[in-house]
Amino acid sequence: MEFFGASAPQHLDAFVTSLGIGLLLGLERERHTDPKAGLRTFALVALLGTLGAMLGEKAGSGWVLALGLITVAGIMIAANLADPSDDGDPGTTSVVALMVCYCLGATVWFGHATLAVMLAITSTALLYFKAELHGFTHNLTHKDLISIIQFAVLTFIVLPILPDNDYGPYAALNPHQIWLMVVLIAGVSLAGYAALRFVGARHGAAVIGLFGGMASSTATTMVFARHARMQSDLVRTATVVVLLANLVVMLRLAVISVVVAPKLALPLTLVLGSGLLLGLAVTAYGWRSLGAHGELPMPEVTNPTELRTALSFGLLYAVVLLCSAWLEDIAGSKGLYMVALISGLTDVDAITLSSLHLFNLDKLDADQTVTSIALAIGANLLFKTGLVIVIGGAALARHALPGLCAIGLGLWAGSQIFA
Repeated sequence: MEFFGASAPQHLDAFVTSLGIGLLLGLERERHTDPKAGLRTFALVALLGTLGAMLGEKAGSGWVLALGLITVAGIMIAANLADPSDDGDPGTTSVVALMVCYCLGATVWFGHATLAVMLAITSTALLYFKAELHGFTHNLTHKDLISIIQFAVLTFIVLPILPDNDYGPYAALNPHQIWLMVVLIAGVSLAGYAALRFVGARHGAAVIGLFGGMASSTATTMVFARHARMQSDLVRTATVVVLLANLVVMLRLAVISVVVAPKLALPLTLVLGSGLLLGLAVTAYGWRSLGAHGELPMPEVTNPTELRTALSFGLLYAVVLLCSAWLEDIAGSKGLYMVALISGLTDVDAITLSSLHLFNLDKLDADQTVTSIALAIGANLLFKTGLVIVIGGAALARHALPGLCAIGLGLWAGSQIFA
């Protein structure tokens, strides 16, 4: 009778949560024309999982829970064998889904209701988006699969084996931390790279600008500057793409900064947000004059997960980190700012990450860190402004320079407010 005592509401919550999980999964399965297990079956199986976990706990034996799982799987397999689907589907997905539902019910009983609900929602999404997932996998090329495998190698093989100790002058070089930054940048760049591969060319300037900025704003700027010179009717489109790619850099660095140094989230958001808002205002004005175009040129972005690319960025980051620590020690903030201006011309990620790392080690204060990042972004904008002028020509420069200058002016204004 203890089940109906003071602890009864807690037990009731567990069973209600399990019922909701079962109904969610069953609702998705019910959409099929001939479901072997639908709304009621999934709801009952989830409740059975919770009940099996409760009885197994009270009996002190895990066999009660295991026997229930085996029984559920056996019944579902027998149903599929007795009445196979007309479309030739062996029904393995429904069998596994029902087993997952049972285990989620048990998970709720063991006090992990939030995790069980999250997994239930994820499972429902996987079941619902069957056609989209199949289409995605069918569109994957050999190069795409290699990219995914390479990123997995960088993250789950190389990163764990690197020592998490400080070496070198000023104890500035930590192999594990350096490679962690490589994985972070490669992951963000890979997301943009993949998005460009799958949706960029079909969805126009906005998507190419957004994802091009995630993958490589420099490459995106170069490609569209070259095409704007060759095709005069592409100038306004190229302007929007270039400006959006450079605006995404603000968002990208803001996200990276929050992940690496959360204490700087507010001041960096103020500085980067000022550049973003002012640049967006000018970009929105140029957007109004966009003409319709067919297939747009795609940025020629290097695969960010290639070992050579990852090693190159890791080496650059280590050199910038070492130079920043050295020059900051002998010349103070002026030395750091000089490194920011020089390295920011070609790569803003390395100096941003190195500055954030030095801030986390209490070797830089917030003002120095934010200023160095702002200077690096300014130098990078100056470099890409040169690309627009030299490669794109006067027509592109006339349209794009106001937006690029607006971004720089916003950064300066945000830095002044923070200072």
